[in-house]
Amino acid sequence: MLAIQTFESGTFHCNNRSVGFGATDRKKEHPGSARNMKGLYCKSSGSSDVRFFIQETDLPGTLGNYQVKVQVKACALSPLDVKLLEDLQLQKDLVPVAREIAGIVLQVGPKVTFFQPDDEVVGVLPLAAEVSGLCDVILIDEHYLVRKPEKVSWVEAAGSIQDGVRAYTALHTLARMAAGHTLLLLDGASPFGVLAIQLAHYHGVKVLACALSHEDQLFLEQLRPHVGVQESVVARVISLSDGKVDLVESCLEETGGLGVDIVVDSGVRLYDEEPDHRRLLPHKHDIITLLGVGGHWITSEENLQLDPPDSRSLFLKGASLSFLNEEVWGASRACQGRYLHIMKDVVEKLSSGTLRPQLEDPVPFHKATVSMEMVQQKKVRKKVVIQL
Repeated sequence: MLAIQTFESGTFHCNNRSVGFGATDRKKEHPGSARNMKGLYCKSSGSSDVRFFIQETDLPGTLGNYQVKVQVKACALSPLDVKLLEDLQLQKDLVPVAREIAGIVLQVGPKVTFFQPDDEVVGVLPLAAEVSGLCDVILIDEHYLVRKPEKVSWVEAAGSIQDGVRAYTALHTLARMAAGHTLLLLDGASPFGVLAIQLAHYHGVKVLACALSHEDQLFLEQLRPHVGVQESVVARVISLSDGKVDLVESCLEETGGLGVDIVVDSGVRLYDEEPDHRRLLPHKHDIITLLGVGGHWITSEENLQLDPPDSRSLFLKGASLSFLNEEVWGASRACQGRYLHIMKDVVEKLSSGTLRPQLEDPVPFHKATVSMEMVQQKKVRKKVVIQL
């Protein structure tokens, strides 16, 4: 059995092979020439001061034993978590940005067994990647990739893989969802929220989704499992935009007073008085109140604080609290198999039409900097994908 021995600079060392937040096998590399290209990078002086820019970079001229050389066709953009990089000691002068890629395999290392040249693949670059996913060509460990089905476009694949993994992590791994459960999903119209709704509906879960604006409410009310199907995937849309709807009352009404089985939040308020950008978030006491017996609360609130009465309430309900961080799949070699299985299932459900991401129109490379700034500031609601 593999044992994790040490943790250094965000990388686990396991049985003499580095795995984890971005490790790649570089033993017995083969000589070659470096390739010059452009990528998207970030320079920050704190989580509130982040600047993005296009930077010339060199692709290593050597290919590791387990590495794959991929020509990138599309790359999706997600907000950069500067604090997470600092916590894992992965912060550096220039941080590569854009990790969700889809492309064609050009070359494989001598010990690669999953892929061959000309295979179409999709995956997520590790946190400690040294190059941006917006480079024309990248090197990546084979254990971060899966094959892309022919029916799935480059843009769809890149735009769904990270949020799809996040949805699986929340609903399958942490919440153990099952048919008949009731799910409350906050911010249901976000790229992650849409995939989570579709995944839950596919498994027979009753979905209650919160809308943060009138536009989000209309979108969620019209969301269907397939084109031409009249049945909505959302049992009830709860509007939080005007503050007139009582979230707890709405959930208890939908569940006959029993409470919901699963709550997946997008952050919660810890205090009555908080900044304007957090005013639409529900209070942590509301979440605890509307949670049913044996329920699962899946939170993205990394600074969550529970007082003894809050913990007592969860104890009396036999409820559980889990923190949603999909980056942990890259933290241990023991998780590689499950991680690949999740990514493979995501792309298969994309191919079958079960998952249908909400994407902005593809963006050209020269607009990547402006697009990433908008994504970082959360000024776009749909997923932004750069097409190369």
